Amino acid sequence: MPIRVLLADDHPVVRRGLAALLGTLPDFEVVAEAEDGEAAVRETQLTKPDVVLMDVRMPVLDGLSALREITADPRLTKVKVIVLTTFELDEYVFEALAGGASGFVLKDADPGELLQAIRVVADGGSLLSPSVTRRVISEFASGRRAAPHPRIKELTDREREMVGWVATGRSNDEIAEALVVSPATVRTHVSRAMLKLGARDRAQLVVFAIESGLQADPS
Repeated sequence: MPIRVLLADDHPVVRRGLAALLGTLPDFEVVAEAEDGEAAVRETQLTKPDVVLMDVRMPVLDGLSALREITADPRLTKVKVIVLTTFELDEYVFEALAGGASGFVLKDADPGELLQAIRVVADGGSLLSPSVTRRVISEFASGRRAAPHPRIKELTDREREMVGWVATGRSNDEIAEALVVSPATVRTHVSRAMLKLGARDRAQLVVFAIESGLQADPS
């Protein structure tokens, strides 16, 4: 079955370009397009795509508001949202992740990176563009007041450590290398932490970690 994608962007040229890119591959299907946030919510409710590619700055209803409406709708729990950003330190990125986005990619990213992002998110994972993740996390974590997750104390010391490393934007393999453990060990602890905290994906786990003041010091 192809991955069903909805394109939400107020620029027709961008939508046409994305539709043309996805249309060349058999494992993708563009099921709808939207030129503003309100239309994005409406079309998502109608078509229930696997993934929504959501621009931030749109008329009528901005992308972040549309994102929150989609993630708050119990009928759309299986719909994943990837936020498209223009700038590497877009001020809305952290808010997008906190609002339920499964990740973000730059609009000028390599087509292969965008396609990989869609595939990873559709498969239940999350993808934060590697070229910007750590800088964004650092930028926004420094200015946010800690608001610990109410279940953070349920984590074991090892799970807290792993969550702190996740908040640095590193992959399981990178964390495993830093801690000299196997990737499988990291994956197990991260999965257990996500279950305890009720994180729907790795992106939300990053948010919980930052808001709970859990961040490893890789230096």
